[in-house]
Amino acid sequence: MADRPIRVRYAPSPTGHLHIGNARTALFNYLFARHNNGTMVLRIEDTDTKRNIEDGEKSQIDNLHWLGIDWDEGPDKPGEFGPYRQSERKDIYLPLIQQLVDEGKAYESYKTEEELQADREAQQERGEMPHYEYEYAGMTEEEKAAKIADAKAKGLTPVIRFHIPEDKVYEWNDIVKGDISIEAKTIGGDFVILKRDGMPTYNFAVVVDDHMMQISHVLRGDDHIANTPKQLAVYDAFGWEAPTFGHMTLIINGDTGKKLSKRDESVLQFIEQYRELGYLPEAMFNFITLLGWSPKGESEIFSKKEFIDQFDPKRLSKSPARFDNKKLEWVNNQYVKKADPNELMSLSLANLVQDGLLPADPDAMTVEWARQLISLYTDHMSYTAQISKLADIFFIEPGDLDEDELKELADPSAPQVLEAFADKIKALDNFTAYSINQIVNDVKTETGVKGRKLYMPIRIAATRQMHGPQLAETIELMGRKKTLANINFVLDAIKA
Repeated sequence: MADRPIRVRYAPSPTGHLHIGNARTALFNYLFARHNNGTMVLRIEDTDTKRNIEDGEKSQIDNLHWLGIDWDEGPDKPGEFGPYRQSERKDIYLPLIQQLVDEGKAYESYKTEEELQADREAQQERGEMPHYEYEYAGMTEEEKAAKIADAKAKGLTPVIRFHIPEDKVYEWNDIVKGDISIEAKTIGGDFVILKRDGMPTYNFAVVVDDHMMQISHVLRGDDHIANTPKQLAVYDAFGWEAPTFGHMTLIINGDTGKKLSKRDESVLQFIEQYRELGYLPEAMFNFITLLGWSPKGESEIFSKKEFIDQFDPKRLSKSPARFDNKKLEWVNNQYVKKADPNELMSLSLANLVQDGLLPADPDAMTVEWARQLISLYTDHMSYTAQISKLADIFFIEPGDLDEDELKELADPSAPQVLEAFADKIKALDNFTAYSINQIVNDVKTETGVKGRKLYMPIRIAATRQMHGPQLAETIELMGRKKTLANINFVLDAIKA
């Protein structure tokens, strides 16, 4: 194994959009390949035709590219080991399945779903784990042939089952978990390798593909550990060398401590959802890579190159990875602060349009105003969809003053400060942030009020917020008319 070239694969099924857990699997395989100057293969495992969705493959590829993951071979990058869709590889699988049948390592199974269900119910009543019961147990070859002939006469279509040696123990040294051994008798009996629709099952096709594509290492989630002995059995049946396996711990909800489930609505599950909210791909790459893998040192922000240089599968965690929403927002905010302003403008403008705060086809003046608005809130955004809420003072009519605001406005000097500020706003020739800052200083000189008693009443009255970005820049964007309306509203409220 040590002499084999590094070849890894990410093999999604086109049954849905790119999930956080699958994205992490793709990332770790990508980093492992690039760190070792190896090859990454993208393979589409689409044998479960009933679950495949339209554009499922396209969605996977688009979102992988968005994250910054590329590959060397795949459906869009044909190589010498193709085709790279399992649905296009039946001519490879079927002769190998027939070979196993001819060698007595697999056989036709005619048990119906009703019979299998009856077996499961009986097993449960006996307190046994559900398993397949060999349907030809105790039969002579003549009796077996007669049973098969009867099934065919009834028009039944068989599946092909792989025969598991009962006394076998399957062992492997896992990159993440260490030494693992699983007894064959716990697998659940002979398993299906060819379905009635003529398509191979996952546990057969994946072995053939990994062998034929010369995959050296298989990095995947530890929910696949139960599949590994079945796959090792197929490797043994053909006399093939198995790859090195590494089973990564699952991702758990940081708040509940439970496995991250697609039914868990407290955490967004799919990469596409984060794209729509205006998360940045570099930030998602950074955050997901740290879910179950730890770099050297204390830093938490890395470039892709730094991750590639550092990646070592020995640093994959043996403990579940905690998905922390607040941590993701913090990471993304670090990238937002450094992002290309044009990229932020494009994302944030799309969010403002989507939320109905700006027209779908804004004119040049509106676009320039939006550019200044977005720049004002850049450091405050964890993701660009927050712009609508952060900047809501520009789009909605403010409500009544709350208790905290009234407390800040309770000082007797507040009306004097606001009236002086309003008078100067009305008379201002150039309504710019620079001039507004000058006015604030003039009010300070004129009233003798300074510090919090000066700035907080002006901020609350002019912007209707106690906190926010630079005050003068905010007022400039708000405009004279809206600023004066806000101040007059507050003056009326505190004088009443």
